Amino acid sequence: MQKIRKGDKVVVLTGKDKGRSGEVLQVMPKEDRAVVRGINVVKRHQRQTQTQEAGIISKEASIHLSNLAVADKDGKPTRVGFKVVDGKKVRFAKRSGDVIDG
Repeated sequence: MQKIRKGDKVVVLTGKDKGRSGEVLQVMPKEDRAVVRGINVVKRHQRQTQTQEAGIISKEASIHLSNLAVADKDGKPTRVGFKVVDGKKVRFAKRSGDVIDG
């Protein structure tokens, strides 16, 4: 079970976007990376295709999972732990103790 999943609200701990938060759009567990909405935005030169025209487009690049932390209910970063509740393994925020639904 992953500590950071698609749909989670996360806070960036290091790098050019330190302190900013966003929603996880995609997680790549094999590479230990995630794509977060509005974070680590890079400009790419796009060749023209049948569906998309040419130009410079901005898109989110992946960021390493070690540079992300799940945002607690107050928006501050928290570590994630696991515990069994009603026979199910669930994630919980170590900062507040609340179960993270998702």
